[in-house]
Amino acid sequence: MNGLARASVRFRPASFVGTFVALLFAAAVVTACGTLLQTGITAHVPPARYAHVPVVVAADPQASVTTGHGDDRDTESEPLTDRPRLPAALATRVAALPSVAAAVPDVSFPATAAHLPDLTVRDWSAHTIASTASAGDAASAGDAASAGDAASTGDAASDTASAAPSGAGPAVHAPGAGEVVLDAAAARAAGAGVGDRITLTTPAGTATYRVSGVLGGGTAARAAGPGSAPEAYVADSVASALAGHPGLADAIAVYGRPGVATPDLAAQVRKALANQGQAPHAQRQAQARAQGQAQTQTQGQVRAQGQAQSQGQAQSQGQTQTQGQAQTQTQGQAQTQTQGQTQTQTQGQAQTQAQAHGQSEAEAETPDPTLPHLKVWTGQDRGAAEAPDLATAREMLIALGASFGGIAAATAVFVVMGTVSLAVGQRGREIALLRAVGATPRQIRRTVAVEALLVAPLAGAAGILPGLALARWWFDQLVDRDAVPRGVTLSVGWIPMVVAIGAGLLASLLAGYLAARRPSRARPSRALGEAAVERRRPGVIRTVLGVAALAGGCVLSAVAAYTTGDDAASVALGVVFSFMVAVALLGPVVAWFAAVVLGLPLRAARSAPAALAAANTRAGARRLAFAITPIVLVTAFCGTLLCMQDSITHTAQRQVREGVVADQVLGSSGPGLPASAAPRAARAPGVDTAVGVLRTGALYRAGGSLNSADVLGVGGDPARLPKVLDLDLRSGSLGALTGDGRTVAVDTLLAGTAKVKVGGRLSLWLGDGTQIRPRVVAVYGRGLGLGQLLLPRAAVAPHAATAYDTQVLVRDRAGARPADVGRALAGLGEPGLTVTDRAGYRASVNKDLELNAWANRVMAAVLGGFAAVAAGNTLVMTVLDRRREVALLRLAGTTRRQVLRMMRWEALLVSAAGLLIGGAIAWVTLVPVARGLTGGAPHVQPGTALGIAAATVVLGLAATALPARALLRTTPAAAGTPRE
Repeated sequence: MNGLARASVRFRPASFVGTFVALLFAAAVVTACGTLLQTGITAHVPPARYAHVPVVVAADPQASVTTGHGDDRDTESEPLTDRPRLPAALATRVAALPSVAAAVPDVSFPATAAHLPDLTVRDWSAHTIASTASAGDAASAGDAASAGDAASTGDAASDTASAAPSGAGPAVHAPGAGEVVLDAAAARAAGAGVGDRITLTTPAGTATYRVSGVLGGGTAARAAGPGSAPEAYVADSVASALAGHPGLADAIAVYGRPGVATPDLAAQVRKALANQGQAPHAQRQAQARAQGQAQTQTQGQVRAQGQAQSQGQAQSQGQTQTQGQAQTQTQGQAQTQTQGQTQTQTQGQAQTQAQAHGQSEAEAETPDPTLPHLKVWTGQDRGAAEAPDLATAREMLIALGASFGGIAAATAVFVVMGTVSLAVGQRGREIALLRAVGATPRQIRRTVAVEALLVAPLAGAAGILPGLALARWWFDQLVDRDAVPRGVTLSVGWIPMVVAIGAGLLASLLAGYLAARRPSRARPSRALGEAAVERRRPGVIRTVLGVAALAGGCVLSAVAAYTTGDDAASVALGVVFSFMVAVALLGPVVAWFAAVVLGLPLRAARSAPAALAAANTRAGARRLAFAITPIVLVTAFCGTLLCMQDSITHTAQRQVREGVVADQVLGSSGPGLPASAAPRAARAPGVDTAVGVLRTGALYRAGGSLNSADVLGVGGDPARLPKVLDLDLRSGSLGALTGDGRTVAVDTLLAGTAKVKVGGRLSLWLGDGTQIRPRVVAVYGRGLGLGQLLLPRAAVAPHAATAYDTQVLVRDRAGARPADVGRALAGLGEPGLTVTDRAGYRASVNKDLELNAWANRVMAAVLGGFAAVAAGNTLVMTVLDRRREVALLRLAGTTRRQVLRMMRWEALLVSAAGLLIGGAIAWVTLVPVARGLTGGAPHVQPGTALGIAAATVVLGLAATALPARALLRTTPAAAGTPRE
């Protein structure tokens, strides 16, 4: 039997080449998706800034929700949409531990300055992190302890400290209020030295600062990694307020005393912070209000400082000292609040305000807010504190590798099984002859298995390198589009390769066994007769499974109507795959029906080739089914993925086009616009209304799951928002929005998913993980294009990644000339300010949709390309198997031209049948999915539909004509006696 198997491979190359090609591409797809999945599971970012910090404390970048009890208890986690932060005052608690030499809060935010590249601004204490990173481990316990002790024991001390980081040259004193220390790169770019003044724009506003020092050697830039922005350092007492996140830090760098091992240090820090995160509600409310007061006071002082500096140096220095004292006192009050003490006047005022609002009412409206869940990072995990978007990237890679990869792998196995079944089915006469000469069923099945063992491993191994190349290209594209942090590397391992080869081998063995089962069990005396007659009806088991797959597709279609976002896309692929399985199992029936219906015009054409094509397709329904199924696969997958994205893009663009009614849109070429930009724009000549818009994200709870949503934070009076944005209000009132985060307006689709309405409450996790449960006061209809959640800016800015406005929407006064208003707005003097019309807002929305559109196009290309190769491969195999039929037609007097025309008509019929069935599957899938994603019917771009149809027809004609011409090159007599 082994020799017979080798002979079959040698003397029937067409069937085995087709099987080899299908297995090769299947292995490539499975390897690529498996490699992305492995990368998502193992992804990490090597620490750069924290490379020489033994322990880093940061907030958990994921939110979790737990449902059920006991054995039914289930916890779901979802990455937060923005960087989570933790109270900077925790550094004092950590620094008090006996094994800790210093605990340094790290605050950072982007800033802009005229004629300068974007800067990264940090608190002065954080310069010790840069100095120890450039000096190495030996300095970590020395420099950090000496320069960081002040930072860990209070801002007042820190702001009067000085340090000489390793390699930084002369000692540099800590900046005071209204002062800044530049690193060497920033100083060179600004052309500034000690005593000069530069104007910086921060989330808190624009102010002028005196350069009090320059850190030499570029230590900060080296610590931050290649390609990092120049850095500046401000006083600890004002850093978090200027960042728009008062009292909060990105992370805390912890240095141990000499002789303390890192694991011991981390364990002690974890134990000390174990009870953090259970702050009472009233205390949290009081802290938030006190921090708001501190931020307002600090911003006012900075602006006053800028004005004083322009009046005289002596007066400036006096006011700087006064402001430094006031800010130090305010910051100390905020820290005392965090520790739960009741010793300062600010905390007492905040508690009084909390009581005036009524604690019982607040607790009823919001669940007990908690401090973020804290993580203590060591080793390679420290990189997660530098790249908080790593959690989102890991989830996306795992989704690509597992969800999409699962569908792709199932499709690959599905195609392989179809191809192997076709190859074995084409050898029906050979198997029947073996049975007639005495071969047992076991021997025949063994022969088929040996053939699979000969072909499948070689084809799978040949597909490994193309699969790795596809994974590399896919991963690099994600990095270039900032979907994956730079520093994450593609993880290439043996597991995806073994799975790819093993899946192809198992699929080949199973398909060969099933295809050879019936002919191998035929009686020897009847084997040749049964092989000569094609069965038109599928077996009972196949029919039952096909009907079950059809029912499963219908059920998934109903489920898709109630899903949104990535879940809807995943369900859509499941719907398509279920219907595809139904088509494959019921293929002969479906093909026969398609041949009868589509053959009517061919039979009426009174053309011999057309009539022959109609008769051949009707008589060879089983062969036709093998040819139609891959074309259905191409049409269904590509049509669903591409048209789904077309529907989202079309609806979002329409909502933006109808919803943005502003006359002018202010944007920025930098990180954004400060909070002061909108009030300044409102005072410009010819301006009626100016509303700042901050775009961020949030998570909301729907049942037992967490879903992400776009958030629109609007400044000023929400009642004036309709002058610049028409949200298509359905119920409620935007005027009921309050700035304390207790109220929210939601999109109608999100309201349906979360099952809330006006008056109900929605559980939200803001960008940094802060939990709120606001009351819904309005429901609107244009959330897909404009934002699914609407909150006042004051409620979301402290929790966003950066507290900059994304745009400022401006409505001109009646009678004002738009050009004059535009020139007035351009004169506001904000660095990087851009002034456009409402098209500028549309462009930003289109940019947000670009990544999703690209992802769907890539998935369509991967699945569609694989299915197209399978379709062409199957068509070539079916044509080459008709050698005897073509020879008989030639001997009967049919010309070469007539044979080719017959083949073209058959190709057109097969293509039309595949397009119609695949289009029907795509439409049945798209209707509920589009309703869940957009609230309307699917939108099909004519170019998309025509492109899929044209590509399918060209593929069918080419895959039929080329092998047909090869058959016609041989004489009819030689073609009629093939070797078997």
